[in-house]
Amino acid sequence: MSIWSLHSLGRRAHWNAASRVSMRTALVSAAVLAFALPCFSQTINMFPKNYKQMWTRIPIPPTKPAIKIDQWHIYPKRGEIVCDGNQGHEWLRFNRELKNFDLKVEWRFTPVAGKVHYNSGVFFRNSKNGTIWEQAQTSLAGGYIFGNTPINGKVQRYSLKSQMTENRVKPAGQWNAFDIHCVGDTCTLAVNGKVVNTLHLSVEKGYVGLEAEGVKITFRHFHLKELP
Repeated sequence: MSIWSLHSLGRRAHWNAASRVSMRTALVSAAVLAFALPCFSQTINMFPKNYKQMWTRIPIPPTKPAIKIDQWHIYPKRGEIVCDGNQGHEWLRFNRELKNFDLKVEWRFTPVAGKVHYNSGVFFRNSKNGTIWEQAQTSLAGGYIFGNTPINGKVQRYSLKSQMTENRVKPAGQWNAFDIHCVGDTCTLAVNGKVVNTLHLSVEKGYVGLEAEGVKITFRHFHLKELP
């Protein structure tokens, strides 16, 4: 065998060994990353076995007496929550305080003949009793963010309706998808796949929830992921 052939074999052997080392390193890195990810990004089950303890009805305003008749119906197997919308103004709070998160949920109004105005919402970064609240409005006039939040140290009302890029809400009876994404002081609302509002907040954490405000609405396909 020639010296050239021996050199070629040596180079191939060295390359194969280096490749095996690189492959092992990549596999180890992937395994470490896969193990580490759940610690930093966790999907939360919004319908656990103790779901009745995970959701609480809160009157709006919070100083108002709680309504005795429950207008909320939770169906864990279907992954749905239905609000009859016939027992006054309140919200259904998911009892886990969150900081950074991604919440995806679908909703649709039950159409009523001749009805034009439909109203409900998805809350996020609310205070525990709802005195401070941020809401992704669900209405035929559009999905947009408004709320009651500290601005320069004082709780004030605001609305981003005029900043809504477009009205992407479908008519009553059709499903709509909301994606509320909050990291740090920035929250965005995407309606049916497109961001329509961006909000900068002084509130760094809070609760998510659903609003009852006089109409029947169904929420489904909840996907809540806690982010680093």
